[in-house]
Amino acid sequence: MLEGSFLSHLVELRARIIRVLSGLMIGFIPCAFYARELYTVLAQPLLEKLPQGGQMIATDVATPFFVPMKVAMMMAFVISLPHTLYQIWLFVAPGLYAHEKRLALPLVVGSSLLFFCGMAFAYFAALPLVFEFITYFAPEGVAVMTDIGKYLSFVLSMFMAFGFTFEVPIFVIVLVRTGVITIEKLKEIRPYVIVGAFVIAAIFTPPDVISQFMLAVPLCLLYELGIVIATVMAKNQNKQNQSETSPVEEKDTPSKPD
Repeated sequence: MLEGSFLSHLVELRARIIRVLSGLMIGFIPCAFYARELYTVLAQPLLEKLPQGGQMIATDVATPFFVPMKVAMMMAFVISLPHTLYQIWLFVAPGLYAHEKRLALPLVVGSSLLFFCGMAFAYFAALPLVFEFITYFAPEGVAVMTDIGKYLSFVLSMFMAFGFTFEVPIFVIVLVRTGVITIEKLKEIRPYVIVGAFVIAAIFTPPDVISQFMLAVPLCLLYELGIVIATVMAKNQNKQNQSETSPVEEKDTPSKPD
C-alpha cells in the first residue's frame, strides 16, 4: 500500500515536471526568434550611458549566439512562471490542510509578484544609476567596452539580489506565522537588520554608494512592511479564533399565545 502510494507520487511528479518543461519550451520558441532584440532591451541601461562611440563587445567565438539564447531562455522562464507555479501548486495542494492552502497560495502569488517588482526596480532604477556612475569615473583615454557575456552575468546577479531583497516581507510573514519568531522580537532586532542590510548591499552590489543605498534602503523598508502585514494578520487571526471559541448566546424567543 505504501509502495503503491509512493510510486503514484513519483508518476505525478514526473507528469508535472514534463508539463513544466513543455511550458518552458513553448515560451522559449517565440523568444528565440527575437533573442537579439531581447538582448538589446536588456543592454539598454548600459548602452544609454556609454560615451559617444562606445559599444559592447564579444570576446569568445560563440558568445554572440549563446548569450542572446540565454536571454531568450530567461524570458521564457519569466513568461512560463505562472504555469510553472500552477503545476507546483497542483502537486503539493492535495497534501495540505485547508488553513495551509489558504496561506500557501497567496504567499506563492505574492512572492512571484515581489520578485518581479525587484527585477523591475533593478532594471529601471538601479542599473542606470550604476552604469552612469561607472562610466563617469572611467579615466580619460579608456574606452568603455563591456563583454556581452560578462554584462549578462552582472545583470543577472543584480536581478537576483534585488529580487530576493523584495522577498523580505514574505520571509517575515512566514517566520511569524510558523512561530519561529515573534513580532516583538522582530522590532527588537531592527537595528541589527539595518546594519545587516548595508552589509548585504556592500557584498552584492558594485562598490559605489548609490547602488548600495538603493539595495539597503528598500530592504529596510520592506522589512518594516513585513512587520506591519504580519501584525495585521495576527490581529485578524486572533479575532477569528475568538469568534470561533466564544459560545453562541441563545436569544429568548417569545412563546406563542395559546
